[in-house]
Amino acid sequence: MREPVIEFKDFSFQYFSQAEPTLHNIDLTIRQGEKVLIVGPSGSGKSTIGSCINGLIPFAYKGEIKGSLRICGEDTGNMSIFDRSRHVGTVLQDSDGQFVGLTAGEDIAFALENDCMEQQEMKETVKRIADMVDMGGSLSSSPFELSGGQKQRVAFAGVMVDDVDILLLDEPLANLDPATGKTAIDLVDRIHKELDKTVIIIEHRLEDVLYRHVDRVIVVADGRIAADMTPDQLMAADVLKENGIREPLYVTALKHAGIKVTEDMHAGYLDTLDTDSLSERLKSWNSSQKEQEEMPLDDEILSLKNVSFRYTEKKPIIKDVSFSIRAGEMVSIVGTNGAGKSTIAKLICGFVKEDSGDILFEGSSMKGLTIRERSDHIGYVMQNPNQMLCKPMIFDEVALGLRLRGVPEEEIQERVYKALRICGLYEFREWPVAALSFGQKKRVTIASILVLEPRILILDEPTAGQDYRHYTDIMEFLRSLNSLGITIIMITHDMHLMLEYTTHAIVISGGQKIGDSTAVDILTDRGIAAAANLKLTSLYELAIRCGIDDPQSFVRNFIDYERREERNESKAF
Repeated sequence: MREPVIEFKDFSFQYFSQAEPTLHNIDLTIRQGEKVLIVGPSGSGKSTIGSCINGLIPFAYKGEIKGSLRICGEDTGNMSIFDRSRHVGTVLQDSDGQFVGLTAGEDIAFALENDCMEQQEMKETVKRIADMVDMGGSLSSSPFELSGGQKQRVAFAGVMVDDVDILLLDEPLANLDPATGKTAIDLVDRIHKELDKTVIIIEHRLEDVLYRHVDRVIVVADGRIAADMTPDQLMAADVLKENGIREPLYVTALKHAGIKVTEDMHAGYLDTLDTDSLSERLKSWNSSQKEQEEMPLDDEILSLKNVSFRYTEKKPIIKDVSFSIRAGEMVSIVGTNGAGKSTIAKLICGFVKEDSGDILFEGSSMKGLTIRERSDHIGYVMQNPNQMLCKPMIFDEVALGLRLRGVPEEEIQERVYKALRICGLYEFREWPVAALSFGQKKRVTIASILVLEPRILILDEPTAGQDYRHYTDIMEFLRSLNSLGITIIMITHDMHLMLEYTTHAIVISGGQKIGDSTAVDILTDRGIAAAANLKLTSLYELAIRCGIDDPQSFVRNFIDYERREERNESKAF
């Protein structure tokens, strides 16, 4: 058995700013060469464990430590932050926050420059490490010229160049489209195998990480280790659901078919799942499902007609895009990083003007409408609520748009209270914005748009960085708004969101529309998935492996079943 490189023993930690400990009596050993996934809901303490390993605690975040933590055999109480960095390399969730150089090459070389390495040796080392992460041809590129996936590769190289023992990856998939995320997991797997590094991944997208092998999954809940299992053991237990963590969709499908998941099924990975013993039961379940009647469609509320746009003469961003959205729909706009999805939202809101083509609201062109006039019909909610909030108090933030429009104060109060009730924030109406959680702030930004009574609500990555419980809260809230007749358009990388909550999906790639159909059709089309950096749903892959004649019907039946179950639970509640 290999030597331990990380040893927590009866370890507890309490931030000085908090009344209760964040970590309680942690006992955890990770051995040299292991690849470990740490999962848990927001606030569970998983990121705090990472901060203890890389030294952010206690050097950046102060608090009281009890128990012991040893890294590579040395007690961390005797280690400086510099000593810690010699053993642990961290890749942050936000790659932009990790850049220190003006080019990719300079950024990778940063640690070597601090070590005063001779220049020729430094160049050779940087080139070797850059080639390893497939960035050897981009060393002279500015960070601003790189895609999200490329930035992450540079961040990998920047920590690997110091030949650390442990690679710590904090939410590495948060800002990546599905296919780029898959490539990132491939890269981590290759580094792990070729360099025999100890790898620790902190991530809530469990199914995406289990695309490749991990030795163990550590489940953290309420500051304690709730489980320490192999993926096969974990899928056979009820730990994930009990702790508000999304299990892989193919595992949920097995349970819907009445199949008890056991360890010997090897359900930890779809590739290892024993489908031979399961296929007949899945086929039987699929054939027993009744096809749902399609609801009649309302009239078109928004249309793009041959819209093109470019920020500069040489680089077109949107190229002859046309699509229509009907009133009351819940729509996903998906595609690669930099495909033009957010630019389409800006064009609809009037933040930028199309070079050619037209955008119609209820059949009428919006060419002559100002941003303010468009905002009477269309609301836009940014990904980060902190970029939208500008008033210290919740009531004043939600009332701002009405006050700018000269609405009488008595009407403002009535409309603000109504919006706060819809958003579940009425009890906080006199609170300061700063006292709210991230998810609550997101609701405040939505309330500030809803108070203007828009017909369409556009949201940019509404669930980014959210754990399963908060994700579900946000999406059920948006579904309730949709039931009030508000058309919802979501720009997203989240294929689960697209599949489970939206019936209509529009796919953008390279500034062009390459798909416009149901979410099920899009996520079962290999050509579109490949062109737009999407990922086929594991439900489709499961159906193929089990020999189901119409894999699309299996995916559709799964979604219909989930929606029926949700409706039944709502009625029971």
